[in-house]
Amino acid sequence: MRRRRKWYVAVAATLVAAVAAIGGLALAGPSQGQGLTKVTLQSKWVVQAQFAGYYVAKEKGYYRQVGLDVTIKPGGPDIIPEQVVLGRQAEFGINWMPSTLAQRDTGNDLVNIAQVFARSGTTQVTFKSSGIDTFREMRGKKFGVWIFGNEFEQRAALVKFGMNPDKDVKLVKQNFDMLAFLKGELDAASAMTYNELAQVLEVKNPKTGKLYQLSDLNVFKYSDLGTGMLQDGIFVRGDWIKDPKNQDTAVRFLEASFKGWIYCRNHLAECTRIVLKNGPALGASHQRWQMNEVNALIWPNKYGIGIMDPVEFKRTATIAKTYKVIKKPASRAAYRTDLAKKAVANLQKQGLDVYGKGFKKSVVKLKEGGK
Repeated sequence: MRRRRKWYVAVAATLVAAVAAIGGLALAGPSQGQGLTKVTLQSKWVVQAQFAGYYVAKEKGYYRQVGLDVTIKPGGPDIIPEQVVLGRQAEFGINWMPSTLAQRDTGNDLVNIAQVFARSGTTQVTFKSSGIDTFREMRGKKFGVWIFGNEFEQRAALVKFGMNPDKDVKLVKQNFDMLAFLKGELDAASAMTYNELAQVLEVKNPKTGKLYQLSDLNVFKYSDLGTGMLQDGIFVRGDWIKDPKNQDTAVRFLEASFKGWIYCRNHLAECTRIVLKNGPALGASHQRWQMNEVNALIWPNKYGIGIMDPVEFKRTATIAKTYKVIKKPASRAAYRTDLAKKAVANLQKQGLDVYGKGFKKSVVKLKEGGK
């Protein structure tokens, strides 16, 4: 009896030790990053709500839940996401489709695997006091455009409304701010709904002493004018995504990222806070405005978040070819939808709304200087 009892005790002790060891490994893995696949995302620009979904996915642990350890590298004026990905310094990159198509046109094999923004956020803004109440009335006016490949939506719209961009308006190189517009040096200025438009609304109207209001402006959205181009898509190297293991990694990355964007759709204030935690350079009210406007570029999405609209791709590719962003017509190989569709299907199994049909923008009050 003593021998048998000792044997039971020894076995029990061994089992307890084994369970404890397994439990310890289970706890240590997620907390220390053991067993996670490490990948890097190269952002298009600095930390701001334009990229909130990715920061939220990291903060909320969505990436870890699918087995990923994700590093997010902020962008900037001297950083070209496509070059970072081509240089194997990041697996995933974010940029506007025309830029990615331009890289493909020179022989660089990059593939869009998810189109997060369903519509363009580019606008042209005029003061109502200018009398420019329709886009056709831009003729003869000082028309602000960004350079570095950001002006093609504007040029396409001018042509669509019967104007030669080089003759019928005075094209003015515009900085990425609204100072020239506010000083009266431009009749019409380019503005993203989520950034430069807010910059105007954060300034006091000298005539009233109060902040400018949307009612003081005419805002012409290029998506409404029919010349909007695709923005903020996720791309990878073509050779990298051919590997089935990398395809699996990509699906998991998209699933977690989309989940972050879904969370931001429903939790504007918290997602703004998370962005500010990662990059406090821009003010709180400006970031909240940006979060609200970026949500409106993603939602609703008739195909499901991240799934490319072929009509929008064709429009972007046509404008890019027309204005010599690319020399050769863009091919269907520039994007794929299978990975985003798998990610969306996984989220639907979790009971998440991937379409956002009922989305409505919140009312955001800006403060002077975006504070």
